[in-house]
Amino acid sequence: MQQASDTIAAIATPPGRGGVGVIRISGSAVPDLMQALLGKYLSPRKASLCKFLDESGEAIDYGIALYFRAPHSYTGEDVLELQGHGGMMVQRLLLERCLALGVRMADPGEFTRRAYLNDMIDLAQAESVADLIDASTRSAARSAVRSLQGDFSRRIQEAVSSLVELRMLVEAGLDFPEEDIEPASLDEARKRATSILKDILSIIEAARQGVILRAGIQIAIAGKPNAGKSSLLNLLSGDEVAIVTEIPGTTRDAIRQSIEIGGIPAHIVDTAGLRESEDPVEKIGMERARKVIGQSDLILYIADAASGLDEEDDRILAGLPDLPRLVVMNKIDLAGFDPVVDDRSGHHTVFMSAKQGRGLDLLKEELLAMLSWHSLGEDQFIARERHVNALQKASQSVSRALDTEAPEFMAEELREAQLALSSITGEFTPDDLLGEIFSRFCIGK
Repeated sequence: MQQASDTIAAIATPPGRGGVGVIRISGSAVPDLMQALLGKYLSPRKASLCKFLDESGEAIDYGIALYFRAPHSYTGEDVLELQGHGGMMVQRLLLERCLALGVRMADPGEFTRRAYLNDMIDLAQAESVADLIDASTRSAARSAVRSLQGDFSRRIQEAVSSLVELRMLVEAGLDFPEEDIEPASLDEARKRATSILKDILSIIEAARQGVILRAGIQIAIAGKPNAGKSSLLNLLSGDEVAIVTEIPGTTRDAIRQSIEIGGIPAHIVDTAGLRESEDPVEKIGMERARKVIGQSDLILYIADAASGLDEEDDRILAGLPDLPRLVVMNKIDLAGFDPVVDDRSGHHTVFMSAKQGRGLDLLKEELLAMLSWHSLGEDQFIARERHVNALQKASQSVSRALDTEAPEFMAEELREAQLALSSITGEFTPDDLLGEIFSRFCIGK
């Protein structure tokens, strides 16, 4: 990141042809830029129809201009937004005009970084901006909005406040023994720490759900050739994305499709059939299949319901990575079975028909159950792995504080827990973490 005092600009709308193109400018030079770009000064928070001027005073474009005076803006600085026509050339000309006036091109995520540095949002809220943009399901978008509004941050701040209060009571007798301060008894401190730990564990559960909602899951469809893997992919995606024939080995390469299961983004991969083969092309397909399966979160193993699992199926299953797996006995329409969930074969199994769609709801329910997914409704927020890691670190510190008999050690563990939680909202976080987070944003954010 460059100097935060610079005035920055960027195209804030996606590249390509569109109805509207937005140039966003933020920094202390915005009032002077208005005169050069618009030929006049604007009243704050009032939309104005303006010509956007070049160096000779000729119009580059015309559209709506909005001025937000600091600190009442997204970044907390003076912000000017120019909403013109959506052609790429006119946006580039307008951006070049801004740069010629001494404005610097914004780095990725710099607008949101400035909002964070200027205390307009905390770090968890800043991350949720990117999560909202990337949301691929309605549930993910709504949860990202809740995080952006501060729902997740408030739960963290409540836990931090409880830790600060407990630290104050524990450390009072250690730091000021000569003062008339009544330190907390060890039993009272443990009682409070137990309550804090319970709250943190509750947040961890919600955060894990939020990670699934944000990142989704990768599901590999595996099995012998002609078991119905491609038919199942087509059924789940609602489209004919994979070729289905009676010829074994039709699928030679992995076919990927993103879908939604119960509000969770799911990335389904149909892989080549696994079997012994001397065909060099089919061997390459199977090697790729095993690689994809190893990178997945969950395996759907497809077999023929009429014949059940044979020795070859058992051999293939034994060679699969140690990942959660669900066996799908397909083609019940030919075997004369009804859709059902069954564990009698020694594997958790769903009987269904990918061709007719019978048993699809059962399959989805079992997938969600294997993920321990349960929607938290209005209490759901979006989260990241770093949030879960910080929460787990905090819970471990509080657990150690509960186990110690020494107030000094308890105070240190509580301090570590507070630092871990504070890193989530950015009250305490290393600069390299900030750089990593904001570098993943798009330029106009």
